[in-house]
Amino acid sequence: MDTLIHDLRDITIRRISVSEMDNNVYLLTAKASGAQLLIDAADDLPAIQALLQDAAADTAATPKLELIATTHQHWDHVRALPALVDATGARTAAGTEDAPELPVKVEVLLDHGDVGNFDGFDVTAVHLRGHTPGSVALVYQDPAGPAHIFSGDSLFPGGVGNTQKDPERFNQLISDVSERLFDAYPDDTVVHPGHGKPTTLGAERPHLQEWRARGW
Repeated sequence: MDTLIHDLRDITIRRISVSEMDNNVYLLTAKASGAQLLIDAADDLPAIQALLQDAAADTAATPKLELIATTHQHWDHVRALPALVDATGARTAAGTEDAPELPVKVEVLLDHGDVGNFDGFDVTAVHLRGHTPGSVALVYQDPAGPAHIFSGDSLFPGGVGNTQKDPERFNQLISDVSERLFDAYPDDTVVHPGHGKPTTLGAERPHLQEWRARGW
């Protein structure tokens, strides 16, 4: 299976789907330095290790997994996290409010607007409250093309994430997604969700009022 989904100017983006929940695991690799960021070590350590092996072809340097970022605390997004940390020694990152619930010690706490600097690329954290208190999206701004948003379970094709029919949580999430993603990034921005297929902000933007009206 070809795991490469975007071959950009400075980085590659690879993806695999794992588990019965169709969880997406994303890997960003800097072409020049080999620095890597993995997003959501959801499940299936051997599959994630194979993904890392695939990405060795994306750089002439020696690849190094520098950070494992978790978009939110839910169990289906962290099942392989302890084993991957043990296998690689990579540091961990998560939203400040969700970090205490993760099954590993979180070394990098992510708040809204925090920027992670890797050798060859940067990623910005966007705090999206509602699905969980500390959910974060991670945004890579391609200098030669559209931005890429790794949205966890906060934004999908067709709507925002599950807020358990809690009106307060839903209103918080739809407001954060509207203001911090749709108002901040243009239509060509690619959205890579925590489950299922990608979309763009432009494809979803016409439906924001419809989502708000239906309440989920």
